[in-house]
Amino acid sequence: MSSASLSIIIPAYNESARIGKTLRELVAYLAEQAGGGEVIVVDDGSKDDTARVAEGVFGERPLRNVEGRVIRVEPNRGKGNAVRTGLLAARHTVAAFFDADLSMPVTETPKLVEPIRSGQYDVVFGSRALDRRLIGTHQPWTREQSGRVFNLVMRALTGLPFKDTQCGFKAFRMDVCRAVVEGALIDRFGFDVELLFIAHRAGLSMLEYPVRWNDVAGGSVSFKTGLQGFAELNEVRRNNARGLYDEAIARAREAAEKVKNRRRLTEVTEAETDVSPELAGQRI
Repeated sequence: MSSASLSIIIPAYNESARIGKTLRELVAYLAEQAGGGEVIVVDDGSKDDTARVAEGVFGERPLRNVEGRVIRVEPNRGKGNAVRTGLLAARHTVAAFFDADLSMPVTETPKLVEPIRSGQYDVVFGSRALDRRLIGTHQPWTREQSGRVFNLVMRALTGLPFKDTQCGFKAFRMDVCRAVVEGALIDRFGFDVELLFIAHRAGLSMLEYPVRWNDVAGGSVSFKTGLQGFAELNEVRRNNARGLYDEAIARAREAAEKVKNRRRLTEVTEAETDVSPELAGQRI
């Protein structure tokens, strides 16, 4: 399996209305790439036909270099758990999660994955805040302002220097970041901050990169969800103070040390990849 391949994870909860279009775009994109890849939909206890629609798309036209899988989680546990489940099931060294609404155009994908493939970075994540000129359709004013307040509070409580931790597009070098994913504990809104916090504490090489982005109506983030996010910032701080991330941080540092020469990932062999066997075996 080529290390130029990409695993794309889509966490999905009641996304039957729009996931078909998203998956067709992703499959078509990967089919055009030299390494191909896989798309993993993690159905987070949906009450609609999300899983059936995804399976239908993956069965439409078999492609030699693209695989599609659906992993079902019951009952609903939250986006954080869905993302971790997908990342740990990824078969390729570079894995990224995308929001089901594909508010970041798929053509922006190289901005996330190429810095990792080059051997320079372990984590690359999209940002709406670094260059707001790239935002096509903005969120409602109140949502944008609450996002800015959340970021200010996040930086004060965690010490992270980033401008936008909540943009739903992040990529990971999994041979380094597996411990980060395994050590995360938060299942819902605050999971993004937690993943970045553990990676930052481990000293991993991280890049926040401006991406094109358009707000898409129909998202599941509510006022209640936002309040929960603020509470989970305190949870990250408490978990860290209690030493709950220490093992993950140490393991991630050790993994990063092993690749400190930062070879291009095209030079990494299949034998060096690491997949959770119980999840990697789940396919349509």
